[in-house]
Amino acid sequence: MNRLTTSQGTFELARFPEHPSDPFRAWDAADEYLLRQLTDPETGPVDPTGTVAVVGDRWGALATALAAHRPVLISDSYLARRATQANLERNGLDPEAVTLLSSRDTPPDRIDVLLVRVPKSLAFLEDQLQRIAPALHGGTVVIGTGMVKEIHTSTLKLFERIVGPTRTSLAVRKARLIFSTPDLELPRTPSPWPYRYELPGDVGPASGRTTVNQAGIFCAERLDVGTRFFLKHLPTRGGSVEVADLGCGNGVLGLSAALANPDAHITFVDESYGAVASAEETFRLGAPEGAKAAFLVGDGLSDIAPGTMDLVLNNPPFHSHMATTDATARTMFVSARTALRQGGELWVVGNRHLSYHTHLRRIFGNCTTVAGDAKFVVLRAVKR
Repeated sequence: MNRLTTSQGTFELARFPEHPSDPFRAWDAADEYLLRQLTDPETGPVDPTGTVAVVGDRWGALATALAAHRPVLISDSYLARRATQANLERNGLDPEAVTLLSSRDTPPDRIDVLLVRVPKSLAFLEDQLQRIAPALHGGTVVIGTGMVKEIHTSTLKLFERIVGPTRTSLAVRKARLIFSTPDLELPRTPSPWPYRYELPGDVGPASGRTTVNQAGIFCAERLDVGTRFFLKHLPTRGGSVEVADLGCGNGVLGLSAALANPDAHITFVDESYGAVASAEETFRLGAPEGAKAAFLVGDGLSDIAPGTMDLVLNNPPFHSHMATTDATARTMFVSARTALRQGGELWVVGNRHLSYHTHLRRIFGNCTTVAGDAKFVVLRAVKR
């Protein structure tokens, strides 16, 4: 946990779930720059009257600092929402001060101040700006923020095309602001998302099936090579087994498991609302008749009853926004072990250099390599 001091106050903030050994803070220089800009006497403070919408706040730093103005937080991340709730509580703020909306929810009808934390995915930024643009009016203040390495010419062109005339600030501590003025005469074009593509013909039971991909999910425009390798080596389980597609993305692993065994019950889990929506649509399109599934947005398998899963399939992310970390993978492995019954198995695909086998041996007490090539390995750990 760390302390953020701004003109709005001093706040104790942490990511979610909170880990004492986590080296990453719940905010960065881009968040500080934006909060400072809102009260800057030289450029004129921003009037927070009306509806303040915060899009893409990563760990609730912006929403917590602005809680006095009762903002609306629009986020695709379950963990960001939980972090916001936890940070409000630890700072003694009204838990109802921030209205939480997912990226799939309808935005407010009118937005007077729009604050955008620029996401890693340009597609997700496009989709969110498209959804929000009808709520802007001529007097709406629109400010984006991000680290310099996150803001590109393409980012500014998106703001120009969807919001209106756009300029950037000078860089301060490697962070930059984006200022846009709403142009109500701009044509409103529908979002190109979700995007659909067919799986190749050599990936097992799911070959040729159509995937549905909401903006911003991992490899939304093509099948990533790690998942492709995994699909060729998935285990086959017969009977009415419980299978979890953990960190499901567009759901191709769970779909393949359902096609291989129509009697299985598949639980799709991701912390991204867009990912779970993608997985549900992919499953509905491609699953065999009568196939059974559940779709959960959550923190790993923490909401699954312990000792109830027979098989967990996992292609864990190794980035948290711009940072490279195996913390998410380790958390997933621990939650998988808790959810599995005795004799249940966790199957993982990952880049060979990530050394997931060391974590699995520590957590499960065992790990075997099922398959591998120059870049990827498929690993199997059994709960004993």
